[in-house]
Amino acid sequence: MLRFLANLLWFLLGGVVMGLGWWLAGILAAITIIGIPYAIAAFRIGAFSFWPFGRAIVDRPSSDLGRGIGLIGNVIWAVFLGWWLALGHLISALLCAITIIGIPFAWQHLRLAALSLAPYSKAIVTT
Repeated sequence: MLRFLANLLWFLLGGVVMGLGWWLAGILAAITIIGIPYAIAAFRIGAFSFWPFGRAIVDRPSSDLGRGIGLIGNVIWAVFLGWWLALGHLISALLCAITIIGIPFAWQHLRLAALSLAPYSKAIVTT
């Protein structure tokens, strides 16, 4: 019940804006064929951004080749779409940190800001 209330409060006080931002990034990435893998990641993280409590971001195990490809994907993502999503999450974190009640939401925004810059080689799991 507490998780539901935290997610509802998160959604109403800014989660919807950032979730829609992720989905907009996914739509922009899906315009090109090359961007479809980026779009899939953006839609997945956008859904996480709507309801983050009860789920966690973890490292996805990969080989050396997978890490290299993931690094290239992260750099391309960060340059074209990730930086403004990270900026949105940082601004949201600052606004949430104004009150004591908003501090857990600010931490979640900071986690999402880091994910905005490097979404590859990460997975979202249920806790």
